Amino acid sequence: MKYLIVGLGNIGPEYEKTRHNIGFMVADAIAKKHDAKFNMDRLAYMADFKHKGRSITVIKPTTFMNLSGKAVKYWANQLKIQKENILVIVDDLALPYTTLRMRGKGGAAGHNGLKDIEAQLQSAAYPRLRFGIGDNFSKGKQVDFVLGEFSEDEKIDLDTLIDTSIQMCESFCSIGLARTMNQFNK
Repeated sequence: MKYLIVGLGNIGPEYEKTRHNIGFMVADAIAKKHDAKFNMDRLAYMADFKHKGRSITVIKPTTFMNLSGKAVKYWANQLKIQKENILVIVDDLALPYTTLRMRGKGGAAGHNGLKDIEAQLQSAAYPRLRFGIGDNFSKGKQVDFVLGEFSEDEKIDLDTLIDTSIQMCESFCSIGLARTMNQFNK
């Protein structure tokens, strides 16, 4: 069984620790846990490892957020991975901070990375791990909030949330979407 885990984010040091890059942060953490090293490849940084007999490829698209679908489609086709075995890790303004939610499908909810993946895959029926970043910003300040770094208060929970996200990714690959949602979604 082969799986593709996609951490969404933007390349470049100015984005590295921003809320919008939580997908990259989780991808980095899961690769580190499994001693997998990222290498630059076509449209993405890529790392491979095995977990409980599953072959897992983790990518961080280098296309910038708004064109993430190009990398997802390319690697899903290249590795012959079905949509149901792709897991996209994405920041989500609609969920309160500290909320992690896995879904088998859904809308883009205004998220440009998800919009592009949906357009490239011609479907919204692909699993995603939604990492709640909350909506603690003033009117007109959404971009600043999303592209801002986590606050000191938020950083208190960040490592635990990333660790739980890793467990959810591993669970998705080993026991499947439904059982993972039952176990982790609150």
